[in-house]
Amino acid sequence: MPDPGPVRPVPRRWWPWAAVATVLALLACGVPAALLTGLADRDTDRPGAGRAAAPDDPATLAARRVGERLSAQLDRQAAALLGGDRAGFLAVADRGARTELTRRFAALRALRVSVWRAEPEGLPTPVAGRPGQWRQLVTFRYCLVVPDCAPSPVLIPTRWREGGDAPLLLAVEESRSAPAGARPWEVSELVVAVGARTIVATTPALRGKLPGLLAEAEEAAKVADRYAVAGPPPDRYRVFYAGRAEWRRWYGGGRPKWTAGYAVGVGGGHHEVVLNADALPAPGPGELLRHELTHAASLPDRGHPGRPAWWLVEGLAEYAGADGAPVSRYDGLDEVRRLVTGDWDGRLEALAPADAATADRVGGSYGVGYLAVRHLVDRYGEQQTLAFFRSVVHDRRPVDEASEQVLGERWSTLHEQCVGYVRSVAG
Repeated sequence: MPDPGPVRPVPRRWWPWAAVATVLALLACGVPAALLTGLADRDTDRPGAGRAAAPDDPATLAARRVGERLSAQLDRQAAALLGGDRAGFLAVADRGARTELTRRFAALRALRVSVWRAEPEGLPTPVAGRPGQWRQLVTFRYCLVVPDCAPSPVLIPTRWREGGDAPLLLAVEESRSAPAGARPWEVSELVVAVGARTIVATTPALRGKLPGLLAEAEEAAKVADRYAVAGPPPDRYRVFYAGRAEWRRWYGGGRPKWTAGYAVGVGGGHHEVVLNADALPAPGPGELLRHELTHAASLPDRGHPGRPAWWLVEGLAEYAGADGAPVSRYDGLDEVRRLVTGDWDGRLEALAPADAATADRVGGSYGVGYLAVRHLVDRYGEQQTLAFFRSVVHDRRPVDEASEQVLGERWSTLHEQCVGYVRSVAG
């Protein structure tokens, strides 16, 4: 799987593995007026300076006119969605598209969409062999519940037909926002519960799980909030509870078989958490939720630095999942014991399990990460350990440099101490 990130698996009880998507932000820089003036003066000396720009060709002019009308329709639809006006939301669409749009409208309203902006990407393009039809890529930016969040972007292809006073929307395809894939509200009917710190959604068939899930998520959020290492905690933790079909489809599906949950970056500083309804532990989702919500709180928008830092990313989430319980009560100690007495080479940077790894190998890997982080916390305290995490995961500093600057210890020495602690606990 490309760019594997934090998740969680299903060993003897479960564990999680979270794929976190990387999102790039582009900053526009202004040019001082004096510099612009100097450039303009020099431009007058060049051949052809002062000539008018060549006019658009007829095809470009036609696309531009259609694009302006599409933008107006998208703006009307956005206003209708935010205003709860279903008839207005559907009015921009052809009759054949309205069933799908009705479901999408209901899902977004249930999620309490609070920001919805449609931004066409470039000019529309004609559909070959279908006169009067156009394709338009659109970036939709959305917030849930909170009106002043940094919106998450999703790139969606749309198809339109010219006619009458304004173009009509014929189809809305699934997201092309790699690697996150289709959001649940794009492809599923949803029922939703909203709390003070979390929003939890699932399908109507699993509606009965919502009250318990919301209560567990609210408690887990209190723990995860402590691990927001580079700013305030998320405005709302977004949790989606997936049945079997949804697990295979939401966010592209395709997770390793041992996965019980994952957190995926969707931009705007947000991570959305998905739980596998078929793989939750018997005691309930509390520990898994603490783990995954900690990913949402602690990870940068662009994801973690890669497999060498996997032990630290997952170890911190496991530490939060344990929520202060004694090491002796950690559920994966048997798997840790089998790993450290088996073929593990003793290197933390080589700990990440393969997608096809056995449940024992996965559970042991998460357990070793947990114990390594637990050793750092026992020695340096939570705040200094979180500063080390931020240096490695957010600031992308080499672990050797971060260890010396933040912890005041050579990493080669500290690594051996962490591994020694793991082996001593494993007995």
